Parts: sequence; C-alpha cells; structure tokens
Amino acid sequence: MLGRKSSGILKRGVLMTPVSKFRLHSVANFVRPTLFALALIALGVRARGQEADIAKKLQGFDAYMEQTLKDWNTPGVGVGIVVGDKLVFAKGYGYRDYEKKLPFTSKTMQPIASNSKLFTAVAAGMLVEEGKLTWDKPVRESVPEIRFYNDELNNNVTLRDMLSHRTGVTRHDLIWFKSPFTRQELFDKLKYLEPQEPMRETFLYNNLMFAAVGQIIEMKSGKKWEDFVRERIFTPLDMSTTCYTIADMLKQPDYGAPFREKRDSFELYKIPYYEDTEGVAPAGAIISNIDELSRWLIALMNEGKYGGKQVLPATVLKAAMQPAIALPNAAGEALGYWEVLNAAYGMGRQTASYRGKLLTFHGGDLPGFHSQISFMPNDKIGVIVLVQTDHSAPLYNIISYNVYERLLGMDQTPWSQRQLQQRLANKKAATESRTKAGADRVPNTKPSHALGDYAGEYENAAYGILKIGLQGDQLQFGFHEFHFPMSHFHYDRFDTPDDEQYGKFSVNFRMNPQGDIDSAVMSLDQADAVFTRKPAALESKLLEKLAGTYLTPGKVKFEVLYRSGAGLALSFPGGPPQKLIPVKGLQFRTAQFADIIFEFVVENGQVKALKRRDPSGESTYPRQ
Repeated sequence: MLGRKSSGILKRGVLMTPVSKFRLHSVANFVRPTLFALALIALGVRARGQEADIAKKLQGFDAYMEQTLKDWNTPGVGVGIVVGDKLVFAKGYGYRDYEKKLPFTSKTMQPIASNSKLFTAVAAGMLVEEGKLTWDKPVRESVPEIRFYNDELNNNVTLRDMLSHRTGVTRHDLIWFKSPFTRQELFDKLKYLEPQEPMRETFLYNNLMFAAVGQIIEMKSGKKWEDFVRERIFTPLDMSTTCYTIADMLKQPDYGAPFREKRDSFELYKIPYYEDTEGVAPAGAIISNIDELSRWLIALMNEGKYGGKQVLPATVLKAAMQPAIALPNAAGEALGYWEVLNAAYGMGRQTASYRGKLLTFHGGDLPGFHSQISFMPNDKIGVIVLVQTDHSAPLYNIISYNVYERLLGMDQTPWSQRQLQQRLANKKAATESRTKAGADRVPNTKPSHALGDYAGEYENAAYGILKIGLQGDQLQFGFHEFHFPMSHFHYDRFDTPDDEQYGKFSVNFRMNPQGDIDSAVMSLDQADAVFTRKPAALESKLLEKLAGTYLTPGKVKFEVLYRSGAGLALSFPGGPPQKLIPVKGLQFRTAQFADIIFEFVVENGQVKALKRRDPSGESTYPRQ
C-alpha cells in the first residue's frame, strides 16, 4: 500500500514538470525503488517499535516464569505470542527433557492432544464448503453408514452436534484409551453408546465423536484424515515437521520427554510416551512446536490468511467460533473467580469473556503433555503455551491469562497462587484418602468359586474384551494395554494393585441363576460397564446339526433354526424367532430369561433331544 501510494505521488509530481518522456521514465525508475526501500525501512522501524513495545509490556515475565516453574515443580514450558500476523515472542523455559537437562525451545516438539480438534473441525468445514457435508442437517443424510444408539439420534444428530459435544453422549474414554481399536472400529461402536442426557441440552465432552468425524472426512474425501489435514492445512502453513506419531516425533532433533510427579511426594519420574492414538487421532494426535503452531494461529487470527494467501476458508473459521452450547460458570459459582465468564463451545474451540475481552481457546491433555492455543479476536493477540507433566496442566491457563493481562496493561490476577493452593490441598487430600482405602472391606469372606472358574474372556460391545487369566493362585487382569495381577477383596470382588499412574481397577464378578460366573462389572468413565462372559465358540457344522424339528410333550412341533453369522433361534408356531444365546457347552438361553436353560442332548454324535430347565422343573423335547 505504501508503494502504490508513493508511486501515485510521484506521477502527480512529475506530470507538473516539463520533461521529456525519456526523462520521465528514467526518473520514475529511479525514484520507485528508492521509495520502496524507504517503505521497507519504515516497516522495519515499525516492527522494531512493536517489538520494543512488546518487550516493555513483558518486562518481568521471565522472572515470573522462573518462579512459576519452581512453585509448580514443572520441568519445562514453551510460550509463543502472536500479535497481528507475526510471532513476536517464542521462548522455552526449563527443560524439554528433565532427566537429560536439555533446554525447552521454540522448536521443541510435543503432542498438542485436543488442540488437534480444531484442525478436524476446519477440515470437515472444507468438505462443507465443497457441498459434501452440511453443518446442521442430520449427518446421516450425507453419511448413511453412521449409526447411533437410537432413532432419535440417528434422525437428528448433525455434524455441528458431533463437533460441539452436544449429542448427549458422554465421553467413554476407556473405549479408546490404550486400546487396539481402529478408527473404523470406533466409528462402528457409536451405536452402543447410550445417551446420558437429551440432545443439545448439556455439554458432554466426547473424543469418540471427533474420531468419527475423522472417519467421515476419509469417507467423503477419499483420503485418510492424516493425509487430508497435511495436504490442506499443514503444507500451506509450512508446518513441515508437524506430525501425528511419537515415532515420527523422535526423528526430529528437538522433542519433549514426558514426566509425572509422584502422588505422595514431589519427585518427578519419567513415564512412557502415550502412543495408542491412531484410532482417535482426529481428536488428539497432532504433534508440533511453538514455531509451527504460530503459523496456524496466525491463520486463525487473520480470517484464514497466512503469508499473503487465503489458506483456510474464512467462513469455516467463523462457523467454528459460533457458540453452539453454553458452559456453566463453574469457577465463579464454586470458587468466586469471575474473570472467565459465560463460556460457550463452538466446534473444536471455546469462546468466553476474559475480563471483558472476547477470548477463544482450547486445551489439550495427554499423559505427560498439555497445551493451549488461544487468541483475542478483537485485540489481535494470540498465545500458545506448551506444558510438561500432568500436575502442571493448569499452567496453560495461568500463563496464557498472565500474558494477556501484561499485553493489555491490566493488573495481574494471582492465578498461580490461587491454583497452586488448590493443587497442594488436593494432593495432600489424595494422599490421606489412600491411607483409608479398603475401609468398606468385609473381613473373612471367600470367593464363591474356585479361581479357575473366573478365568476367561468377558465382552462389552463398546469397551471390548476383559481377559481374566490365572497364574498360579492369582487372577490376572487384562484390559486393552492394562495388565495387572488381581487380589481378592471380598466375596466375588477382585482388585488390581494401586498403580502410581492409573490407580486401581476393581472387578465384581456375577453369577447367573445356574451358579456359573457369567459376567464382570467395572466402573469405567461415568458409569458401570457390564462385560458378559464369552462362551467357547461352537463350530458352524455343529450348530447346523443342532437345527431341526423338535416336539413338545403336548405334541406341538417347533423349529430350531440356524443362520450363518446369527447362530441358533427357537421358532414356535405363531411367534417370532427367539435367539439362543450360548451359555456353556451345549447350553443356551434366550435374551428374555436368564433362569431358563435350553440344553441339547447328543449321544454317539446324534442329536436326540432338547431339554428345557427352569426353577420349576425340566422338560425334554425329542428331535423329530
């Protein structure tokens, strides 16, 4: 703009001077570059002035950070600040690897976890722009393959509902956490997730919905979510080292190491990287650093523009920021902290008023690594904070708020002191509570069965397989990638050890009316999950052999039907078929009654009869 304006002044000035066309051309060619150079100098002066202004406003910030890391026993933190369309501050504090004492830098790679969600929302929005998806029509109109728990959800859930956590389905994180499920398998499990609340009434965070949207992106674009996001977002933003897996991160020269603080002391210890993110990648697998995330933030802050180009659709960014569901003012109502007010979730990000300023933000959390990317749209200020260690996760809010207050000339809110007091009180209370574990144990009880009777595989349609093994005289717990020994607590309850990182799993076994151990119950996420014992698989040839015509004592003929993939079913005249559910051996039951057993009688390889047993007695139905 300066160049064009200067050139216009030049033309008006020259036209007033009686010179030849040749001289006019020569003077113009001489003056234009000179004015362009002056414009660059002016820009440089302005940039230096801005940097000086930022530096002045951040005076004392380094000391604040050093004290904060010390107070919070935090290994390392990275901070980036974007003003307008430039990264004006990027610095690491402490260590990216506490054990090796390697410094945290602006190039330190680490998982950004749920800050991946906005990438997914924007990617989905690109397909909305192309007419392949819609925000507010039932998603099944575009993706007929998707199935939810009931017809109400099937007929109403929209893409916006899925991306704003307002489906009424709660998170069920232990379906995906440390599990082997693929994205397609997680997509198929949506139909087992019963809603906890009515649609669009309550904010219930759900990573599985974002994983499903990632699968939808693949279905509608023909490209895996990872490839779509890389091609449409990473590459145009020059995010060349940003990746999705720990294996790829470790190929870089500068990356973080995950640590935790011990529960009952302040000792830090290294933990394994969390790597089981493929299935749920669209909800949280992106790995990046301050330098490259700043380019993403610049585009978000400038209606999708980066480097003079329109990289992200402005209409999609606007749609993602529109409030979709309100969040409660929990901090104000519970603690009296009213600085953050009237938060709402859009799609992949939140908005709120921070001390009267519009703020949009999102946090991200995986074991050992935590992040926040935020900006104030009306003030053109953005902040990136990367944090290491789980107990330090609140720092991404604390530090972000402090930066905004400094840059806006506000008094500094004592966020660190407030939340440090909470942290220490909660840590002390948790330590004390563990000394009282087992207070409800009933002494001198024994399991109802021999230990071998508990061993086997138990299945929940949503959560998968619980494997109970027996090693010597001790049961073994196997669920996803969790493997622990189990000890008898009381009656038919067995507990795993109290793990430093994951705590305890407690399994309560249940009997069927016949006295067999047939299910196991665990408290997972927000509710109890029932795992039903898987009977030994019967060969299809045997099932076919069991099918046929049988006769009741009253001379009524009925059929046992077999259908490949569906198993056996009872079919009485005038009634619908009733599926036979395997119990053990040749024993079956129906879904309606657990206390009625149907057992096939086989002698010398020949099916002779079907017996029916219930609490009142036993009947035999000969094979015809």
